Amino acid sequence: MDAVPRYLISFPEGAMTFPDEDLPAVAEAAHAVVREAKAAGVWVFGGGLLEHGEATTVGTDGSVSNGPYPGTTSFVGGFSIMDVPTRDEAEEWAARIAAACRCAQEVREVMYDPEV
Repeated sequence: MDAVPRYLISFPEGAMTFPDEDLPAVAEAAHAVVREAKAAGVWVFGGGLLEHGEATTVGTDGSVSNGPYPGTTSFVGGFSIMDVPTRDEAEEWAARIAAACRCAQEVREVMYDPEV
């Protein structure tokens, strides 16, 4: 059996630029899309990320430093992982998320790994 592709749907930190008073409506719209994706059986995992100022970077030697990866200029603000058979379907879900979150979404296929 061939594996169904997984897609990362994400948006950069700071992309959600609506007024603070709109947050409850945006949150409800986003949660509604998540519920639809779960009901459709395509939702794997996702969520919003705290600001990059809370990030740490762990080096290959195990050392830990405050902040994101050095030289990073764009930071992920939130993401969803979806199991869908085609990029077109991933883009359809991304469109729903974009409308709910009021910001554009990036779609990238996750490389297949037979161990996962």
